[in-house]
Amino acid sequence: MKTLNDFNFENKKALIRVDFNVPLNEKFEVTDATRIVSAKPTIIKILEDGGSCILMSHLGRPKGVQDEFSLRHIVDKVEDILGVEVKFVDACVGEKAEAAAADLKPGEILLLENLRFHKEETAGDLEFSKQLSKLGDIYVNDAFGTAHRAHASTTIIAQFFPEKKCFGYLLAQEIESIEKVMKTGEKPVLAVLGGAKVSSKITIIENILDKVDHLIIGGGMSFTFIKAQGGKIGNSICEDDKQELALEILKQAKAKNVQVHIPVDVVAADAFSNDANTQIVDITNIPDGWEGVDAGPKSIAMFHDVVMQSKTILWNGPLGVFEMEKFAKGTIELGNSIAEATKNGAFSLVGGGDSVAAVKQFGFEDKVSYVSTGGGAMLESLEGKTLPGIAAILE
Repeated sequence: MKTLNDFNFENKKALIRVDFNVPLNEKFEVTDATRIVSAKPTIIKILEDGGSCILMSHLGRPKGVQDEFSLRHIVDKVEDILGVEVKFVDACVGEKAEAAAADLKPGEILLLENLRFHKEETAGDLEFSKQLSKLGDIYVNDAFGTAHRAHASTTIIAQFFPEKKCFGYLLAQEIESIEKVMKTGEKPVLAVLGGAKVSSKITIIENILDKVDHLIIGGGMSFTFIKAQGGKIGNSICEDDKQELALEILKQAKAKNVQVHIPVDVVAADAFSNDANTQIVDITNIPDGWEGVDAGPKSIAMFHDVVMQSKTILWNGPLGVFEMEKFAKGTIELGNSIAEATKNGAFSLVGGGDSVAAVKQFGFEDKVSYVSTGGGAMLESLEGKTLPGIAAILE
């Protein structure tokens, strides 16, 4: 696996695919700069070597050229975080972009305009990839969030740099973190899967049953498992057409000696609202008109014990409707348990949109080993798929 450390960038122009697809408010201010901060070590290493950086990224899903999606809006924020002046060019291919790249001196940074202003980017167009490749000497992919897409700048471009391509620090760290969970992690290995739907996690469950010792199934998807086993779930969320599959998963887990842990009690509410009346009930006996919205105290204590005996932990999905303060306790307590296990030497990886949002919201970011920056890419890795953006560098 070639990384930045395999190259000296002195007097070289590094063409870096970053993931600066960051959220902006109505004043075009960046509201979460995590992805920019994550790219900093790669950019600084290249500048310190005496090289220059040409940054390419997408922002949002523009239909052609739309000013609201212009990367010029984030230039000031990128400068703040990097502590270096950032030049901007309102093109990413063609004469204007090529001239700006040619003028770049060692120690300088150039940010190109939004790649997705060109439909050729998402189409993985060969000619567009070739035009992009003219801008730099070495291709660096540091965008894990888009590594599962075979787009021009994330995958196709790599073939124009047969000997001069590598992973940036962020992407290398993402790959290593997932490998720790899937291949090299110290046992016992625990996967915590939450969220609303079993259907969105089926392939992950099937792929990780060979790798884990414990599986916690929480959140909305637990009700499909409970109903499949004959429990009463009241008005709780359930995928009725996935009940047989839930039983099959439990059967497979048993055959593979994986211990499955499902909540035993829940916080039930009489409405989907922070102002609802609540009661703690057995998960197999939720009254009609009530729905499970969070893990109950017995479940929280049970999950804590499982987390504390695990040496490698994957957390993907919340244990309840954490967006509502009243129903966040299960997710917060799980975070506390994982933080404590991490402090005691376990390796913990958090990935997937909702878990990452929860980890940030409740201040666990620095208390776990690694928080993945890629939602879809992370999930596809856990499903056992080889991501095109990663394969393109390894080839």
